[in-house]
Amino acid sequence: MVCAACGAWASRPVVRDGNWVCVDCGHHEPWRTPPVHVLTGPSGTGKSTVGRLLQAKLAGRAQVLEQDVLWVDGMRDTFRGTWLRMLAMLNQAGGPPVLLCGTVVPPEFDTLPERALLGEIRYLALVCEPSVLRARLAARPRWRGWADEDRVTEMLEFDSWLRSNAASMGVDLVDTTTATPQETSTVVADWFR
Repeated sequence: MVCAACGAWASRPVVRDGNWVCVDCGHHEPWRTPPVHVLTGPSGTGKSTVGRLLQAKLAGRAQVLEQDVLWVDGMRDTFRGTWLRMLAMLNQAGGPPVLLCGTVVPPEFDTLPERALLGEIRYLALVCEPSVLRARLAARPRWRGWADEDRVTEMLEFDSWLRSNAASMGVDLVDTTTATPQETSTVVADWFR
């Protein structure tokens, strides 16, 4: 954020009482913080597929964004901070609410300084039974790197961790083990509303 009054860069943004506040000069301006919705979960649970279906299903009511389009390997905090700033700017534009599809959980956003730019973030995680998740990952094209057993194990552990910790983080869960993408997209669209 660059202050319109003094030109200072806000590396640690402050939003207070509906205003973005410059910590250098005190200038403030109105700041919109509508809820942001995040569709998360391990790779292979259906986020990208469902996200594509939601673009049509929620047309005009949501800005459905795929987090992976900006992925920068090895720079997770920078990547996530960039997304928080992007979401904040989309909120300022006054369009429909954002639904971000990507692998992120509250502790990964909540510790970043850019988190101050947003209001409520609602999370819905897609999960899947381990044997089905393993099979889905194995069926992906080889170039995506899912022949690497360590990556598969990481996703299985993440799925298990989500199931165990979702309630304590305020994350809702949807099991996609036997659901079709269309069925899952209907559940997600209902949750979004």
